Amino acid sequence: MRVSAPAEWPTTADEAVAMQDELRPSVVTKNLGTAKFRTAAGLDSAYHDNGTFAAAVVVLDSATLEPVDTAVAHGTVTFPYVPGLLAFRELPTTIAALEKLGTTPDLLVCDGQGLAHPRQFGLACHVGVLTGLPSIGVAKSAWGDYTAPGPERGATSDVTIDGQIVGRVLRTRRGVKPVFVSVGHLIDLDTACAQVLALTPRYRQPETTRQADQLCRQALRAATGA
Repeated sequence: MRVSAPAEWPTTADEAVAMQDELRPSVVTKNLGTAKFRTAAGLDSAYHDNGTFAAAVVVLDSATLEPVDTAVAHGTVTFPYVPGLLAFRELPTTIAALEKLGTTPDLLVCDGQGLAHPRQFGLACHVGVLTGLPSIGVAKSAWGDYTAPGPERGATSDVTIDGQIVGRVLRTRRGVKPVFVSVGHLIDLDTACAQVLALTPRYRQPETTRQADQLCRQALRAATGA
């Protein structure tokens, strides 16, 4: 698949924040079309202490949750760790992995934030805008304020920043810690949560994320011998 990546990536935090501010108005927080996703892709990455980075994409059939395509790319982390700017450490190599795919997924599921982000432009928003594909963020923790949802599967509560709803706390397994879902691009929050529930029939994390996590870790071990 093809991705509209920038010719040059930011090298400083100020440049990165400026790019987020420039691209944020491009985010669309509603469904375009039928909102039926035949395939969903998980995006994840892994780091080594020496700076080696592996990004993986796993495309699943949404009905069977079986893989239909995978891709891996390796790179070196050059952007410093700055809270709220994680995308700039991961995106260059993640995009390289996406460009290796032989198929274009209907939905991208990122292990990170979308609108639930200090500047409402997290990794899922950035990937969605650059690819032009529906995208959602599914994170293990939250930016913003929230109360715990009920204990049953499917229970939710809102995540807010300065009183604005930016995401949802979603219980995917009864009695297990919830995940934090936010819109990335070209999808609404209700649809995003429904997709996450469909992708979590057995585990807390979406199957897309679980399989992408396994693949990127394997790729990192192969690259580093560790």
